[in-house]
Amino acid sequence: MNVHFRKCGLIAMPAVCTAVMLFASAILPNALAQTEAAPHPMGRFGRGGLMGAELLSPGKVVTGAPYSAQIVVERFQTFADGNVIRKTSTVNVFRDSQGRTRREMTVGAFGPWTEQDTPQKLIFIFDPVAGSRYVLNPETHVARQTQFRPHERTGRTAGSVREKYANLNTQAESLGTQVIAGLTAQGSRLTRTIPTGQIGNKDPIAIVTERWYSPDLQTDVLRKENNPQSGQTTVQLTNVVRSEPDASLFQVPADYTVKTGKPFVTE
Repeated sequence: MNVHFRKCGLIAMPAVCTAVMLFASAILPNALAQTEAAPHPMGRFGRGGLMGAELLSPGKVVTGAPYSAQIVVERFQTFADGNVIRKTSTVNVFRDSQGRTRREMTVGAFGPWTEQDTPQKLIFIFDPVAGSRYVLNPETHVARQTQFRPHERTGRTAGSVREKYANLNTQAESLGTQVIAGLTAQGSRLTRTIPTGQIGNKDPIAIVTERWYSPDLQTDVLRKENNPQSGQTTVQLTNVVRSEPDASLFQVPADYTVKTGKPFVTE
């Protein structure tokens, strides 16, 4: 991923930076990523990225398919003693005809690095036309700008990814098509089995990922993962509006101060 976590600034802004990374990697792993995801050996979506890849990385640039929507993420985990944890998060997403994207997310305070008790809103703008990406902090009116090359990939093609994971006890099946959120979606199910003893497990562990992909929008509209290690995760695109979003959504407001580098350090 093209995300500068090493420049994250944990000392300068630990609560925000840690929250973004945890939200990205744990709550929204590769959520609705526009690139093909491979089964991670530990069972998360793909490379465990968007928010996955799509929030924190430019990913694949899709033009000519504008839309606005919400991504609703629900995590459900049941413990051996019967206790249950359920978390729901919502992200506003926008994409214009030129392939520019905007993500609006609210992050809370996480772990022992917490410095603030109130959630904070962050806005991610990726502009492949200008070759820039921004992280906006509406509270401080500071926008952090970094450059990216949207077509520069890591060299891992879909074929090489499939080959790498071909022998990792996976089974794929087609689920046909159905209409989800008003979009025709193609379904697939991937079952990844961790053999007995591979991670100290007494019995085999099966992780099942269900994916529904919209060819029209070139993105997933629904993902479900059932993982005995982390519970159940559902990521769904809702309230889809297939029209051109306002152009101002992909621009830094005039009253913001633009600073370069260190995208997760805000004043």
